[in-house]
Amino acid sequence: MIKGDALDPKGLIYESYQIDGITKAECRTIFLDWALSLPLDTDTGPTIRSMLERYGPTAEKHPMTEVMREGLQGMATPQRRGGWKSRPRH
Repeated sequence: MIKGDALDPKGLIYESYQIDGITKAECRTIFLDWALSLPLDTDTGPTIRSMLERYGPTAEKHPMTEVMREGLQGMATPQRRGGWKSRPRH
């Protein structure tokens, strides 16, 4: 496992797997911080898949594995935007 590389610049995902008793809510917060730390031109879907390939096989039941899987599912099913962006322009 690599700490601090192109897929995990701050080592956040790596560190989350090292914390005993980490909760799913804590993993969500770390996941968001991780996603925001990626370079702007990063295609997030393949990056999440790569992280799952790295950690998922040995940590199938870890809350971060679950959060990353949910992240992929959320990307596959886009939601309607609310607020001013969903309103028609006149």
